[in-house]
Amino acid sequence: MTRPPRTLVLPPRLTASARTLRAAALRRGLHVVEATALAVPDGVAAPGDGEAAVHLHAGPSFADAVAPALGIALLEAPPDWLARLPRALTRRDVRAMPIGDAYGLRRPAFVKSPNDKGIPALVYADGSRLPGPDAVDPATVVLVSDVMTFAAEYRLHLLDGAVHTAGQYAEMGRLRLGPAHGDALAFGRDVLAAAADSLPSAVVVDVGRDDDGRWAVIEANAAWASGCYEADPERALDTVLRSAGPRTELSAYDREFLR
Repeated sequence: MTRPPRTLVLPPRLTASARTLRAAALRRGLHVVEATALAVPDGVAAPGDGEAAVHLHAGPSFADAVAPALGIALLEAPPDWLARLPRALTRRDVRAMPIGDAYGLRRPAFVKSPNDKGIPALVYADGSRLPGPDAVDPATVVLVSDVMTFAAEYRLHLLDGAVHTAGQYAEMGRLRLGPAHGDALAFGRDVLAAAADSLPSAVVVDVGRDDDGRWAVIEANAAWASGCYEADPERALDTVLRSAGPRTELSAYDREFLR
């Protein structure tokens, strides 16, 4: 019996990367559904016996709204993953802490939410500039790091402990797309050698080089919510499908990385 094609669900208002991945999915023979609202699209349901498996590529708000109903397992790095890396890979102090503790900062720091955009990723002059307790639960975990400037930034799509595809996305803080530098790929392999077992089987890791030529991990991102930029779209799609696929296909290894 021939199974129906897998389904890729996309959110309203597609980004350039989403359109690129849509084209790759269609070339592969996937059924693509574009939602019109922040809800499960009509005609799409969690797969039953003999029905199509459902995957997703979208931002956190849409993913959180539809993934449970569609039986999709969303994979992401642990919230404190970056803070647990050795300094040789981050080149700066990075800490995970409740935002209530971060209010006590009396120096400039780069602060962000670990796995979404709840706290805008910015350099804050001090803790008093962060969103206050009237807007954010003081127990909300944030990543607080020393300020570091990157001359070039690259996105690595990781699959099964290897760099599956990659591309440049920024230069001196400005969008600049291009192929992945060989040194970025080599550094990505160093990161995996040290920390592959602390990441899900499919994830995105951004790395960068500073003006002194030092390489550092910038952050980890969920592949299902990440742009592909100049990476090979077919291989980027591989990471997306693994990172947001049917719970029934979830490996024992990936269970600890569920969103």
